[in-house]
Amino acid sequence: MSTPTPTPAPVSGRRARRLLQLYGGLVLYGVSSALLVAADLGLEPWGVLHQGLAGRTGLTIGVVSVIVGAVVLLLWIPLRQRPGLGTVSNVFVVGIAMDGALALLPQAHALAVRVPLLLAGVLLNGVATGLYIAARYGPGPRDGLMTGLHRRTGRSVRLVRTAIEAAVVATGFALGGTVGAGTVLYAVSIGPLAQLFLRLSAVAPSSPPGGTAVAAGSSGGATLRG
Repeated sequence: MSTPTPTPAPVSGRRARRLLQLYGGLVLYGVSSALLVAADLGLEPWGVLHQGLAGRTGLTIGVVSVIVGAVVLLLWIPLRQRPGLGTVSNVFVVGIAMDGALALLPQAHALAVRVPLLLAGVLLNGVATGLYIAARYGPGPRDGLMTGLHRRTGRSVRLVRTAIEAAVVATGFALGGTVGAGTVLYAVSIGPLAQLFLRLSAVAPSSPPGGTAVAAGSSGGATLRG
C-alpha cells in the first residue's frame, strides 16, 4: 500500500511562518545583543561600534544601531544592492528590541551572573540569526555591505567580512566600546550556531504545481549579521 504524498502547506501559511520567523528572529537578535551588553564581557563586532558611539553621543545603543544601520543601507546604493523587507526591518526592529530589553534587564555586577548572561546572549544570537535568515526576506544592511563589496572587489567573502569587522571593532574600541572574552567567544561560535539553527528553521519554498517541496538549504542570499 503506497504512502500518500503530503500536501504542501498553502502559500499563505508559508508566508505567515516566514514573517513570524523574520520578526521573531529580529526581536530575539535585539534581546541577545542586550544580554551581551548587560554581561559587559565583550560585545559582537558591530555592537562594539554601537556602544562606543552611544558613549560619545549620549544616545541609547539601540538608537545608534538604527542610525548606523540606515547609514550602511545608504552605502548599498553605489554597490547596487537591492534591499528586501528583512533588510529594512532589520534596521529598525533590532535597535528597538535592544533598547526595550535593556530597560527591563537588571544591572549585573557579579561574574556568576554576567557569565550566564554572556552565554545566553551568544546562544540566543545564533537562534535569532538562523530564524531571520531562514525567513528569506533579504540580508541585513551590514551583510549586504559585505556581499556588495565582495562582488565589486572580487575579494573573498571571508576576507571582506574580516576586514570590515576588524575596522568596526578597532573603531568601536577606540571610541570606548567593550572588547573582551565575549567578543572572542562570539567570533568563534556564531558561525556554527547560526548554521545549526538555520537548518532547523528552514522553510520549504513554494513548489510549482505537481512539484515536490524541498526545504531551503540556503539563506536566500542572506549571511550572518555581525
